[in-house]
Amino acid sequence: MSIARAITTAGFLLAAGAAPAQHLPAVAPPETIARLQVIVGGAQRSDAERARDRYRHPVETLAFFGVHESMTVVEIYPGGGWYTRILAPLLRDRGTLYLAARRPGVPPRGATDALRGELAARPDVFGKPVFTVLEKGEYEIGPAGSADLVLTFRNIHNWMSEGEAEQVFRAMHRVLKRGGVLGVVEHRADPGPQDPRARSGYVTEAYAIRLAEEAGFRLAARSEINANAKDTKDHPRGVWTLPPNYALKDVDREKYAAIGESDRMTLRFVKP
Repeated sequence: MSIARAITTAGFLLAAGAAPAQHLPAVAPPETIARLQVIVGGAQRSDAERARDRYRHPVETLAFFGVHESMTVVEIYPGGGWYTRILAPLLRDRGTLYLAARRPGVPPRGATDALRGELAARPDVFGKPVFTVLEKGEYEIGPAGSADLVLTFRNIHNWMSEGEAEQVFRAMHRVLKRGGVLGVVEHRADPGPQDPRARSGYVTEAYAIRLAEEAGFRLAARSEINANAKDTKDHPRGVWTLPPNYALKDVDREKYAAIGESDRMTLRFVKP
């Protein structure tokens, strides 16, 4: 999918009666998109990370959320740093990046622990992102009312499984400025009843929107940037059957590789 298509034809499906935040561009400006394209091709990213770009569409996705170099951004659960290695260089000189993560040193948190060291060792590339704590019962992910943009990539099902989705959505609402944006990407279930623990890893759009609206957000737009019509969502090990996890190891691996990564919703919310 081209960037032009992503942020025009399929990029914005404005919710009825909704309007995008007033102090943020509807999409990232052209110079930011050009900068993102350079960063995505940069040496700070591995070949394995770049191989996933065709499923995750980082430039189109961040453009849809309206990211800009001078923003204060909160990335929720950076994991091994797939998006952090794009966001940190973008925000290095003019912006601020908070990384809301679990506390270091407790397995299985090794990927984020390694990321902490990598970022600290390369301020020339990544600047100085600030780690904050997001644990069950600890939700101070950044100074209240400080952020222009909060980003969460495939995390809602985890919060649902831990019974803390409502608390995390309230924390994301609290950290944003009035008019700030919450960008959500999540594995998308077909419409219908939602398992409240999301044991398959899939979440319906209706349920994700309800969680956000109950926390005080308003749906501004949705996109099909990260859709995958090949995903039947009926896999024996849920979403983890698909790449990159391949939960069944070599069983039917070619079949699941042909499907690719999961079908995903991409939602833009605003804090009124």
